[in-house]
Amino acid sequence: ISIQGFKSYKDETTTDPLSPHHNVVVGRNGSGKSNFFAAVRFVLSDAYTNLGREERQALLHEGNGPATMSAYVEVVFDNSDNRFPTGKEETVIRRTIGLKKDDYSLDRKSSTKAEIASLLESAGFSRSNPYYIVPQGRVTSLTHAKDSERLALLKEVAGTQVYESRRENSLKIIEETERTRAKITEDLALIEERLGELDAEKEELDKYRALDRERRCLEYAIYSLEQEDVVEQLDEIDIKREQLVVAVNARQEVCGDFERQVADLEPEIRAAKQALEMLRIEREQLAAEAEDHARARAQTESAIHDLEQDRATGRDSITELRRTVDSLSREIRAREGELSRVESQYSKALAAETKLREQFEVSDQQRRSLLQRQGRGSHFSNKEQRDKWLTNEVASMKASMEQLRVQYQAAEKEHSDLQSRLANITRSIAESKARVEESAKQSSEMQAREAELKEEKDRKTSQRKEL
Repeated sequence: ISIQGFKSYKDETTTDPLSPHHNVVVGRNGSGKSNFFAAVRFVLSDAYTNLGREERQALLHEGNGPATMSAYVEVVFDNSDNRFPTGKEETVIRRTIGLKKDDYSLDRKSSTKAEIASLLESAGFSRSNPYYIVPQGRVTSLTHAKDSERLALLKEVAGTQVYESRRENSLKIIEETERTRAKITEDLALIEERLGELDAEKEELDKYRALDRERRCLEYAIYSLEQEDVVEQLDEIDIKREQLVVAVNARQEVCGDFERQVADLEPEIRAAKQALEMLRIEREQLAAEAEDHARARAQTESAIHDLEQDRATGRDSITELRRTVDSLSREIRAREGELSRVESQYSKALAAETKLREQFEVSDQQRRSLLQRQGRGSHFSNKEQRDKWLTNEVASMKASMEQLRVQYQAAEKEHSDLQSRLANITRSIAESKARVEESAKQSSEMQAREAELKEEKDRKTSQRKEL
C-alpha cells in the first residue's frame, strides 16, 4: 500500500509486503493508524463517494509548508491465484483525488469507477456484503445488538439478501413477462382477425382484377374503333387542305396585284398625309387661340361679376352705415335730453341741499339760544317746571337735528348718484360721437371704393367688347 498527501501522510509512504494471513498495525496515538485504515477504505469501499469540495479538502494533507493540491492511495494485490481477471501476476489499483478531480487507474492506466467496482466484485469485494472491512466500533455494536438485528446481520453476511432481491426482481420479471404474453395473445387475436379481413379483401381484389382486365379489353376495342374513325377524318382533312392550298395560291396572286396597286398609290397617300398633318397643326393652333380667348372672356366675366358683387356689398354697407349713423344720432339726442334732465335734477338737488343747510344753521342757532336760556331760572316758579321745559326742548331739538341729518344724507346720496349718471352719460356721448366719426369715415371709404369699382367695371366692359 502506497499513500501520499492523504490526511496525515504528506510524503509518499509505502508499506512492506503484507502477509497472506494476518497483519497488525500498531503505533502510538496520532501516528496515523486510523488514517491508514481510512486510506484502505478510500480505495476499496464506497465510504468516500460523491464528495463535495469541502470534503475533498478535508482528505488532503493540511500541515506546514506548501499546500497539498492532490493525494493518492495505491493498493497492489498479489494476483498469482488469478483472483482478479486481469491475466497478470499483480493488480495495481490507484485512486487520485484533488479539489476538482477524483480519478481511478488500473495497472497504471486510467479507468472508471464502474470498471474498478466491477473488478472488485469479481474478486469478492461485493457491495451487497460490505463486511470485508469491519471499522472500529462495529464489533462492540454487534455485541450489544438484539437478536433480530443479529439475524439480519447474519443474513447480510451470508449474502441471502442478494438472493432475496434477485428473487423479487425475478418475480417482477415474471409478472412483466405474463403481461407481455397476454399482450402478445391479444395482438395475435387482432392479427388473426386482420388476416380474415385480408382474405376477404383478397377475394375482392381478384374479382376487381378480372373486371379490370375485361374493362381494358373493352377500352382497347373502343380505342381501335376511334382510331379508324380518326384516320378517315385525317384523309378527308388532307383532301380539304390540298383544295385550300390551291385557293390560297389564287388569293396570293390577287394580293400581289393589290400590293402593286398600293405601291402605285403610296406617293398620293404620303402627300395626303402631309396635307392632313398641316391641317391638324393649324386646327390645334386655332383651338389653342380659341381656348385663350375663352379663358380671357371667362376671367373678364368673373371679374365683372366680382365687381358687381363688391358694388352691391358696398351699397349694402353704405346703407347699413347710414342706418347706424341715424341710430347713433337719435341715441345722442336722447342722451343729450337725458343729460339736460339730469342737469335740471342736479340743480334742484343742489338748491334743496342749500335750503337744508340753511335750515340746519337756523336750528343750530335756536339750540344755542336755548342753551343760553337754561340759566334763566326766574321765568319758572320752581325747578321742576324748568327741567321739564328744558327736557322737552332738548328732545324737540334732537328730533329736528335727526330729521335734518337724514335729509342731508339722502341729498348727499342723490348728489353722488347724479354725478355718476352724468359721468356715464358724458362717456356714452363721447363713444357715440367716436362711432359716428368712424362710420362717416367708413362711408367715405366705401364711396371711394364704389367709384373705383365703377371705373374697374367700365374698363372690364370695354375689354370684353374688344374681345
